[in-house]
Amino acid sequence: GAHVCVGVVFITISTIRLYLNHYNNNHHLGLELAAWYWHFVDVVWLFLYLTLYWWLS
Repeated sequence: GAHVCVGVVFITISTIRLYLNHYNNNHHLGLELAAWYWHFVDVVWLFLYLTLYWWLS
């Protein structure tokens, strides 16, 4: 879905910026937010699968 497309774009842009040395020890919020978003989506899917498994069994 759209959440995967947004995550892939977010991580791709962060990776490009990483290779272009746009991040340093004090300026890395974009990279950190990309990681937070991706892990948030993972956790939401985990709870969704567990809820559906529990509900449908």
